[in-house]
Amino acid sequence: MRGQIIQVSTSKGGVPKFAIPEAWAGPLGLEGDAHRNTQIHGGPRKAILLMAQEDLESLQAEGFPVSAGALGENLTVRGLDFRQLRAGQRFLAGDAILELTQLRQPCKTLDVYNSGDPGALQRAVYERGGEAGSPRWARCGFYASVVQPGRIQTGAIIALVDQKV
Repeated sequence: MRGQIIQVSTSKGGVPKFAIPEAWAGPLGLEGDAHRNTQIHGGPRKAILLMAQEDLESLQAEGFPVSAGALGENLTVRGLDFRQLRAGQRFLAGDAILELTQLRQPCKTLDVYNSGDPGALQRAVYERGGEAGSPRWARCGFYASVVQPGRIQTGAIIALVDQKV
């Protein structure tokens, strides 16, 4: 399983996150990145949020005004089948090693992308109790911890290196 990092993104908190060429990934995430609600977001088990560029394109086709970084992801990735992702998988991303920890559950912060239909985007990307591999599995992204700190660059390869599931 191998893909490419299309965009590295950070923000001072909230959405969208904005493109940067590269960042240092440490135990609490990307250097320079912040979270508005630290009770829900961030921390060592939610250090980095990954999302599939293919899912963003699908959401655009459904009429949602989203692009890379819009949903708060730190790494927008092309070429990985997110329906095959599972907690415990480890990926080399640039010089860092990331371990997937949990699916992202969309929150009210994403309401800014729901034109007139509260919760529309959240319903489009997440199904409570959804089965692994289902069409909405990981459509809202996957959180990861940083197992080995390192630099992550736009354009870098992201590749599965260990499967602890």
